[in-house]
Amino acid sequence: MIQEQVKQAIEEVRPSLQADGGDVEFVEVNDEGKVQVRLTGACFGCPMAQVTLKQGIEQYLKKVVPEVTEVESVG
Repeated sequence: MIQEQVKQAIEEVRPSLQADGGDVEFVEVNDEGKVQVRLTGACFGCPMAQVTLKQGIEQYLKKVVPEVTEVESVG
């Protein structure tokens, strides 16, 4: 259930990233609520990617899916 909620929340965030040439893909969520995503496009290697990840994606996911504890990017 949490996986589907996280996937839906990521779909809601994607248009903002895509507008700037980037994107985010869901990888997995573990039992502790840690979400792994993959940043692609302009987001991959961008100096602001960590800020986008923590201040944008992570905060939004925590707000809409309270079980989320952390979001991290995997290569």
